[in-house]
Amino acid sequence: MALFLKILEWADDSKDTLVYKLPLEKGGREINQKSKLIVRESQQAIFVHKGKICDVFPAGTYNLNTDIFPILSKLAGWKYGFQTPISVDVYFVNVKQFTGNKWGTANPIAMRDPEFGMVRVKGYGSYAFKVDDAATFLRELFGTNSSFVTRDITDWLKTMLVSALTDAIGESRISALDLAGNTLEFNQIVSASIQNKFKEIGLKLTNLFIENMSVPESVEKAIDERSKLGILGDKTDVMMKVAAAEAMKDAAKNPGTGGAFVGAGMGIGAGAGIGAMFAEAMRGSNNPTPQNNTSSGRKCSSCGAEVSATAKFCPECGQKLSAKKFCPECGKEVGASSKFCPECGQKLN
Repeated sequence: MALFLKILEWADDSKDTLVYKLPLEKGGREINQKSKLIVRESQQAIFVHKGKICDVFPAGTYNLNTDIFPILSKLAGWKYGFQTPISVDVYFVNVKQFTGNKWGTANPIAMRDPEFGMVRVKGYGSYAFKVDDAATFLRELFGTNSSFVTRDITDWLKTMLVSALTDAIGESRISALDLAGNTLEFNQIVSASIQNKFKEIGLKLTNLFIENMSVPESVEKAIDERSKLGILGDKTDVMMKVAAAEAMKDAAKNPGTGGAFVGAGMGIGAGAGIGAMFAEAMRGSNNPTPQNNTSSGRKCSSCGAEVSATAKFCPECGQKLSAKKFCPECGKEVGASSKFCPECGQKLN
């Protein structure tokens, strides 16, 4: 039988083919010692005989003879070479990196937040992988297909990644506030935990990127409100007073607001209530307790220091002060039994 030269090679012109089964001609799946194998960079060639994986060849050019087929030679019972053709299946496996594969959470991940309680989190990103063990990958996933492309496996890999991410978030017990600032740490945790699962099917996760982690809109609003309060700090009281002053301005511009004050329980004497509100709103934020800035006109008989209308001792020299009664508002001396100041009308205790 005449032996014909056969060139076994695969010129990969695709961007997503993982495994390609070579369709042998001139006798179907038959090869002989005249055959030559060419394996390009980022490829590996696998010979399968009677359904069993035999020899794996990395990049290079090979003249096929029994010396380079240690396993196949034994299985085929070769002793001195193969003068007659033998039937095999030849698979070329692409071992380059496949990048830009997208992943995302189809459904939100439930996490227990230490500050907000139960929160649902969404995330998305990308990942890259490669075939690390061609024989294992062929045995575990490929089967007898004529070709195998990335879309045949990416959905399954994505499910594995999301599952690992869910475990990482749950075990971290991190707050939703800190998710965005810890994506790099989550990358490392998920990559480490998922690597063994990839290895079981002959793959290797070469890169993982978590591009975004987000929470529901209601939680985002709560975070925004908390941030606002944190920025204002002790200025919250000032903001409330300014808001009250603005409300009174609007009420003054609208003559029909009297009914609103009545509804608020102010009744006919709304004017006095508005005045009190305005006075309260205009007090300084650094003096939350009302202070009387009017001089009482009362002085210590010993040192001459000015003292408050209700003081019993001089704050400067300690002299006991006269028991006379003075108006706390204007400092006017009043009678011991007076209920109102005759000068300013202030109600007395």
